[in-house]
Amino acid sequence: MNVELSNCANCGKVFAKSVRDICYDCFRKEEEAFTIVYRFLSKRKNREATISEIVEATKVEEELIIKFIKQNRLRTSQFPKLAYPCEQCGVDIVEGKLCANCAETIRKEYERHERLEQVKKEREEREQEPVYFTMQKNKKTE
Repeated sequence: MNVELSNCANCGKVFAKSVRDICYDCFRKEEEAFTIVYRFLSKRKNREATISEIVEATKVEEELIIKFIKQNRLRTSQFPKLAYPCEQCGVDIVEGKLCANCAETIRKEYERHERLEQVKKEREEREQEPVYFTMQKNKKTE
C-alpha cells in the first residue's frame, strides 16, 4: 500500500494524504464549522441570509462558506441568497466559477482564436501547395 505524504493546505502539517488535501485536524475543524453554518441556516428566519450575514453570526470565514457552496454542501436552491464572487470580475453568482458575462466573453475569445488558427492553417496549406509556372515564348512573325 502506497502512502503519500503531503503538507496540509490549511496548516502546513505533514499528513498521510488520502482523498482530502487537508489533515484530519483541519478536516474536523471544517466539519464543525459546517455544522455551525448549517444549523444557523436551518432556522427559518435565517434561510435568506447572505454570506456576510452568516459570517457575522457564526464567525466562520467567508472562504470556508464559499467552499461549502462550491462543494454543493450548501445549496443555493435551499438558501436563495447564498452567492459568491465570480472568479473573473467579482459579481455575485450562485453556481460555477464564472458569471454569464465572463463565460460569454471567454467563449467569444475562444471562437475568435479558433477562427484565427483556421486562417493561419489555411494560409500555411496554400504556401505548401506546389506552384507551377509556364512560360510562353512569343513568336515573332516576319
